[in-house]
Amino acid sequence: MPVPVPQQRTVPAAETTHGADLTLLVIEDDPAGTFAVPEPSSTTGARVRVRTARNLTEAVRLLTDDVDCILLDLDLEAAALPTGARVDGTDDAGGTPDELAALKHVLHIAPRHAVLALTAEDDAERAAEAVRVGAQDYLFRGELDGRLLSRAIRYAVERKRADTAQHQLTESRLRAQENARLERGLLPTPLLDGSDLAFAAHYRPGRSRALLGGDFYDTVRTPDGTVHAMIGDVCGHGPDEAALGVELRIAWRALTLAGLCGDDLLSTLQQVLEHERQSEEIFATLCTIDIAPDGRAAGLCIAGHPAPLIARRGRAAQLLPHEDGGPALGLLPQARWPHRQVELGSSWSLMMYTDGLIEGRVEQEGTRRLGQDGMVEMVNGRLDQGLGGEALLEAAVTQVQALNGGELTDDVAVLLLERAEAGAHGPGAAWSAGASQRPPL
Repeated sequence: MPVPVPQQRTVPAAETTHGADLTLLVIEDDPAGTFAVPEPSSTTGARVRVRTARNLTEAVRLLTDDVDCILLDLDLEAAALPTGARVDGTDDAGGTPDELAALKHVLHIAPRHAVLALTAEDDAERAAEAVRVGAQDYLFRGELDGRLLSRAIRYAVERKRADTAQHQLTESRLRAQENARLERGLLPTPLLDGSDLAFAAHYRPGRSRALLGGDFYDTVRTPDGTVHAMIGDVCGHGPDEAALGVELRIAWRALTLAGLCGDDLLSTLQQVLEHERQSEEIFATLCTIDIAPDGRAAGLCIAGHPAPLIARRGRAAQLLPHEDGGPALGLLPQARWPHRQVELGSSWSLMMYTDGLIEGRVEQEGTRRLGQDGMVEMVNGRLDQGLGGEALLEAAVTQVQALNGGELTDDVAVLLLERAEAGAHGPGAAWSAGASQRPPL
C-alpha cells in the first residue's frame, strides 16, 4: 500500500520564528556507525533538538508536527524507500537508479518542511542537483560541525518560509487575475448593431477589489428594430449575489431575444430567481424599457426599482412615471407588472441606474440621503455644463461620492441611452454612436 503522507500542522514548519527552539529530523543509514551528527550550537540561546531515523519508513513515523527541518543523507539507498512508494524520476524499468529518489520522496511526504541534503565533499555536483530538485541547501560531511549545522538549519527554515510566502503570493496573484478575467467576461456587451441610439455605462461594485457586484444591466436590439434595455439589483453585495445577477441578466437577454417583454418576461425572470437564489429572503429589483424602432415611444416596466430619468431637448431632466410599478422579483408569488407606454420625443437622453447612486449620504455626519430628487437636480447641473456620455456618468458618481464623504458601500450601475436628431445640439447631443460598449473598469 502507498505510504501515507503525514498530516501537516496548520502553521507550516517553515514559519517558525527566528530564534525559537527548532527540531531537526536526521535521516541517515550508516551501517559502520562512523557518522555522528554534531550537537548544533547557537548564540541566540535557542535549542536545536535532534531526532534520528535510519530509513524512510521510520522517518514517516518521526515526522510529527513539531519537526522544523530535515537533514537527509543522500547516500540513503533508493532501496530504503517504503514499500509501494513511487516518486517521479525513479527508474521503474530496472535501469539506472535515481540517485535522488530518497530526496524526492522526502520532498513528497514533507512539502512544507525545510530540507538539507548531506553528502560527501567530492559529490558537489549531486549536492547542487539536490538544491535544484527542491532542497534548501546542502552540507558536506567532512566540514560539518555544530556551529555550521545550527546556522544551516536556521537558514534553511527561513529560506523555506520565504519560498512558501512567495509561492502563496504568486498563487494569490494568479487567482486574482483569473477572477478578474472571469468577472470581466461576465460583464455585458450591449447588442446595438443597426441602432442610431448612443450608449454609455458606468459600473462600480461595492465589494473591495471586485469587478462584479449584485447590480446588473444589459441592452439588446431585436430584429424588428426595438431596443430593449434593462437594469437590476440583487439584494446583498457578496459573490453569491453577483452570480445571481449574472444569471438574471443572461436569462433576460435570452427571453428578450425570444420575443418576451413586459409582464410575461418579468414573471419568467421571477421563476428563474426563485430556483437560483440561496434563500427565500433574496429578491431583486428590476426596470426594463422597450424603445420603439422610431425611437419616439417606449414601454416601461418597473419591479420595485427606481424610475429612469429622461432629459428631452430643451427641457430639464425628470423622472419617468412610476406610480403603477410592481413589486420586486421574488417577493410575491403571483405578482403582476404593468407595461406602461411613455412618450420619449424626437431627441432625448435616458438614464437608468441602481439605488447605489441615490442612497449615499449628503451630510457627512447625518443620515439624509441624496434620493431621486437630489439625483435629478445633480444631473441637471451636469447637463447644464454640457456633459454627456461617460463624462456625465463619471462626474455624477464622483459627485455622489464627494457628498457621501467617501467611497460608496453599495454597488452602482448607471447606463445612458440617447437619441439625437441630425444637427441637434444640447445636453447629450454630442454623444457619438461609437460610444464605449463596455463599462470603464
